[in-house]
Amino acid sequence: MTKTVLVAGGGIAGTVAAIALHDAGFAPVIHEAHDRAADERGAFLTVAVNGLAALRTLGLNPAGLFAGGFATPAMVLRNSAGRQLARLPLGGPDADGTTTTTIRRADLYLALRGEAERRDIPIRYGKRLTGRTRTPSGVTAQFADGTTAGGDLLVGADGLHSRTRSALDPAAPAPRYLGLLNAGGRTTGPVPAELRTEPGVMQMAFGRRAFFGWVTAPDDSVWWFANPPRRRPVEPREFTPGGWRAELLELFAGDEVPAAALIRASAEIVGPWNTWDLPRVPVWRDDRTILIGDAAHAVSPSSGQGASMAIEDAVTLGRCLRARTDIAGALADYEQLRRKRVEKVVAYGRRSGSTKTAGPVGAAVRDALTPLVMRMLHRKGDPQAWIFEHRIG
Repeated sequence: MTKTVLVAGGGIAGTVAAIALHDAGFAPVIHEAHDRAADERGAFLTVAVNGLAALRTLGLNPAGLFAGGFATPAMVLRNSAGRQLARLPLGGPDADGTTTTTIRRADLYLALRGEAERRDIPIRYGKRLTGRTRTPSGVTAQFADGTTAGGDLLVGADGLHSRTRSALDPAAPAPRYLGLLNAGGRTTGPVPAELRTEPGVMQMAFGRRAFFGWVTAPDDSVWWFANPPRRRPVEPREFTPGGWRAELLELFAGDEVPAAALIRASAEIVGPWNTWDLPRVPVWRDDRTILIGDAAHAVSPSSGQGASMAIEDAVTLGRCLRARTDIAGALADYEQLRRKRVEKVVAYGRRSGSTKTAGPVGAAVRDALTPLVMRMLHRKGDPQAWIFEHRIG
């Protein structure tokens, strides 16, 4: 009899997990908290070559899934004066030409959910998990709309503020605020030549008061993000669109990078939203429930690996459950394979993010030492190779 898997969360981790589990012979059902029309608007993300390679193991073609995105093979670090501090590869290209890719979050969600629907994997919208109950034969999930669903396994892919995590372990750690806000946007069409940089190369600048990143897309528009420091988390309602735009422009006034000009050239600015990660989550599983993606190990955006770690988790889970009939044993195998790697990536992202909030003295030291440190590290090869070259065997 085919085992039913309840997947809480229809984002990257949950949808890829459902595809992987379907390929492994299970009957997954995705339960997504938001409605079908929910969109991430202008927010974008980068999926690295290790995440793209994991998708290929499911027979998914990144070229098709990422048709709305573009290759992002490298990044350049700059200071507030625009001086280049370092240039770093972002992994790849692989032998088949696969290269780290940037895409709108909403476009990737749409493509992945299309793949799930093509496999006749049900997606239930408006199903926000509130709790779960273990039964002698499986698990029952409860949702905010008063409905329930039963299955043999619950996969908690419900993100940073996971209810699966708290249901699995009421003492689980809460997300940790990293002292940074996020904003993002895209220019309204192509920008003047003087604002364009090398296409597909992510530019990242340590501004005097905030961090800024931008990349020129194939259509000569520019996609950008900003990380203003803030001592406390904020609520979006604290800002009006005009007030938020004005605050960003003030933060980058006087910096010799095109942040202010790109913000002015963007019709819509997304944000602000808070930046979080998770302290180590001691409990990932019991015999009928497993956490994956941000629910288990939220990674700072500074790592550039949030989406890729979610994809690796999902593919690994499918492989472990395919390999043995004992669900509890398969979940133990999954944790053994994933925990060490993701915790190392979380620590890496936290270190990278801390450089964005350096004070004036710290910034001067950072700007002086970064070129020297990068040259020393690259003498031994790419210092990030352990991240990008990982492949699910």
